[in-house]
Amino acid sequence: MAITKQYLKTKPICKVTFTVPAKDANSVSVAGEFNEWSTEATVLKKLKNGNFKGTINLPKDKQFAFKYVVDGQWTNEVEADGYQWNDFASGDNSLLVL
Repeated sequence: MAITKQYLKTKPICKVTFTVPAKDANSVSVAGEFNEWSTEATVLKKLKNGNFKGTINLPKDKQFAFKYVVDGQWTNEVEADGYQWNDFASGDNSLLVL
């Protein structure tokens, strides 16, 4: 799994690209504070190499908790900027710092 960040010079925006290797998966999405934890708002596209990939624009100088949803299973980003405890889920969420 990987996250790449591209900060725009002309706007206070960061283009965040999520890449999830999941050859055997049927669907992968990103759910987090930036999309009200919707599993349908940020669906990643499956590439020919088996990776799922998608890009979203987020405001810079903020941080967001998120998780991947791979075929209905919630999972963290191993290369996240950090982790944040979530009482509701009784576990950590990945943290994206922009």
